[in-house]
Amino acid sequence: MGKRTSLYDAHLQLGAKVIDFHGFEMPVQYRGIREEHASVRSAVGIFDVSHMGEIEVKGEDARRFLQYIVTNDVERLRVGRAMYTLMVDETGGVIDDLLVYQMAEDSYWLVVNASRVAEDDAWIRAHADGYEVTVKDRSDEVALVAIQGPEAATLLQSVADVDVTELRPFSFVRTELYGNPSIISRTGYTGEDGFEVYASPTAVQRLFASLIDHGALPCGLGARDTLRLEACLPLYGNELSRDVTPLEVGLQAFVKLDKGPFIGRDALVRQHEAGVSRKLVGLQMDDRAIARAGYPVWHGEKMVGQVTSGTLSPTLGVPIALALVDANYAEVGQQLAVEIRSRRHGAHVVQTPFYKRPRGNRPS
Repeated sequence: MGKRTSLYDAHLQLGAKVIDFHGFEMPVQYRGIREEHASVRSAVGIFDVSHMGEIEVKGEDARRFLQYIVTNDVERLRVGRAMYTLMVDETGGVIDDLLVYQMAEDSYWLVVNASRVAEDDAWIRAHADGYEVTVKDRSDEVALVAIQGPEAATLLQSVADVDVTELRPFSFVRTELYGNPSIISRTGYTGEDGFEVYASPTAVQRLFASLIDHGALPCGLGARDTLRLEACLPLYGNELSRDVTPLEVGLQAFVKLDKGPFIGRDALVRQHEAGVSRKLVGLQMDDRAIARAGYPVWHGEKMVGQVTSGTLSPTLGVPIALALVDANYAEVGQQLAVEIRSRRHGAHVVQTPFYKRPRGNRPS
């Protein structure tokens, strides 16, 4: 039996199909992926993401230490703000992508992928020598839900005692929910406006039930994956790994080579100066075939890369994929082919992201 979040019983009561996901028993869908996906795009959905990890780094040197172990510029953070960043190894390979929250002048949370909690915690501790910091894995203490979609703010406001509409993207506020200390952040992984709420398991249980009663559709990992893929948000183990650098997958905006020394900087500087030899691209299939992770990508008789993620886009109604390919074949409009069960299906490189939130559906 895998690990279970505090919402496991609620998932069963709601009729969820549960699967193993990195050691957790998690809902992959309730009513169906397409309906859940559509609810987030048009109204609001709620996800249990309590399997994510929260690692606390605090102390006199916390800011300086984080500046050394992540690629983004932590000096730009302030209390109440969060930033997307990556940890890389000495070769520039991605250890994880994560969010850094500045909780206080000397206290930060790193919100990391469920599959990487133990490895991230070990990596952070291994590089903490010489810094006045303490590192604590708080993952088992914290439950987390994501409320996503154009109606997310209105729905969350019905239970929050702070004005969530005033939160800017990548900002957060400390508050209370049902008498429990909580954190509400305007972040998410769907390409829509949305919020994530960190609280005790008891408070999250009550919040989950209340928001469903008020109209949120419970959504599983299946819709979470199709939503993030349409928005071209990377997934560790698919687009990201120790064999891939942030520059190869288009995340250079989150790599501040001019901020000073950090782990992996020298390798990334060399790659930046030489130019990447492969790039992550968006593909649209020319027929109804679905490309899946690991499928080879061809140009003529030359294999030029492989698919990292693929699905039938519920929003666009066409098969889409992300693929890491030879940089010489990465231009928009390039005709390629994906090998699916020993047969090659035509595909072409398209502009990404595949889906972008409509202008009238953007947070202030």
